[in-house]
Amino acid sequence: MNPVIEIIQANSALLILWGALLIHFILPIPRHAHPVTLWHKFAEILAEKVNGPNSFTQKGISGAMAWALMVIPALILLIAFRPLVWQPEFYDLALLLLALNWREQTQLASGLIKALSTEDKQTARQLLSETNNRQTAALSIVGLGKAGAETLIVGQARQVVAVMFWYGIAGGCGAFIFRLITELSRAWSPSQPACYPFGVTSARLLALLEAIPSILFTGLLLPGKSLPWRQIRTQAAIWPSFAPGWLLATVGNKLNLSLGGPAIYDGKKSVRTKIGGRIVPSALHLSQTQRMLNQRTFIWILAQSLITFMIMQVI
Repeated sequence: MNPVIEIIQANSALLILWGALLIHFILPIPRHAHPVTLWHKFAEILAEKVNGPNSFTQKGISGAMAWALMVIPALILLIAFRPLVWQPEFYDLALLLLALNWREQTQLASGLIKALSTEDKQTARQLLSETNNRQTAALSIVGLGKAGAETLIVGQARQVVAVMFWYGIAGGCGAFIFRLITELSRAWSPSQPACYPFGVTSARLLALLEAIPSILFTGLLLPGKSLPWRQIRTQAAIWPSFAPGWLLATVGNKLNLSLGGPAIYDGKKSVRTKIGGRIVPSALHLSQTQRMLNQRTFIWILAQSLITFMIMQVI
């Protein structure tokens, strides 16, 4: 066998990870043409059909069955197609490439920073409305800063770090299925009155799948400054979602940013506790937040690459 091919096969998982990251930034996939966008639209159509005016219990059961109807066949097909491709490594590369969403996170951060620095509320509202379930049309500069910081923090952990984590655990299929589950949770978010309790199962399963990578990523965010650990733990415990609670409490207290507070979903006000510090996030703070998130993400990539390399050498 050619020595070059032997090296590639011996380190295929590592090369796929770095190759996908490189291609992701060089050749972005337009949002309107991305398979995940079609998946999201189909999930909304399915919800319209089966999330009817039933009882509370029936809505919950319908949501669980709809989740299974979408995720299980997708997982079976992804696994079944893998042996049929010419090179399974290219298949995993393609799936990881489709699962990653780091470039869009970077573009969102840049757009929000530019809009908030010039107090262009309309542009900031439009940017957030494309990636957020909460209503943004009436958000002030203060609200836009908070919503922007929360979206960047949770999005980086969920759409970049957790995707790479599940790639390391279950290959390209694992990464892509996690991304599909993430989109289902957003399409059927129980924070929207119309999707409660229909989307509870989807939200709980996503919370389960993202718990470990989010907590590990939170651990990477801790070093560098003496933090009020007791306050972080208290704030994280009262936040509605486990993993986002720890992320927001850690970053908020680390940069002394004021996060949380009320949010509006489908015209209904959702009361959320305040979390983090006292400074209202501005364009400068969003820039600092994104810089820190990117730095810790690079550390994650290096750590995962090292672990992957060591495992491949043992195997």
